Amino acid sequence: MKQRIERIKKELHSKGYKLTPQREATLTVLLERESDHLSAEEIFLLVKDKAPDIGLATVYRTLELLSELTIVDKINFGDGVSRYDLRKEGVDHFHHHLVCMECGSVEEIIEDLLGDVEKIVEDDWGFHVKDHRLTFHGICKQCQTSKAKVN
Repeated sequence: MKQRIERIKKELHSKGYKLTPQREATLTVLLERESDHLSAEEIFLLVKDKAPDIGLATVYRTLELLSELTIVDKINFGDGVSRYDLRKEGVDHFHHHLVCMECGSVEEIIEDLLGDVEKIVEDDWGFHVKDHRLTFHGICKQCQTSKAKVN
């Protein structure tokens, strides 16, 4: 985790920003809970344990900055809540998600499934794709199994 924070610190410095203690506490929470897709309020409550003097506005500003710098991705799964997802290192695109409409679970698909689609969009429409997001909404395997047992 220290190495990842150090790399993010260098990235911030290269773009004219500092890794303040508040930003570091926020990043630490995101790293510790990398698979959780937390809201700003959830992140704030966890950061507050590490930095009791931090305010909600500071966490929001930090998340917005990290989002602008594509260190963090701001996502919405259709429930009206913005969630924050630390971008995986060494990937060109945001990863994909499977959202269960029954239990609300979120699974990540790390591999890029849209390379061919991007090429078609670029070739046929002359549109240079910088990034993409794909979220599948459906019923997870566990909910399907539970439903089958009931029937």
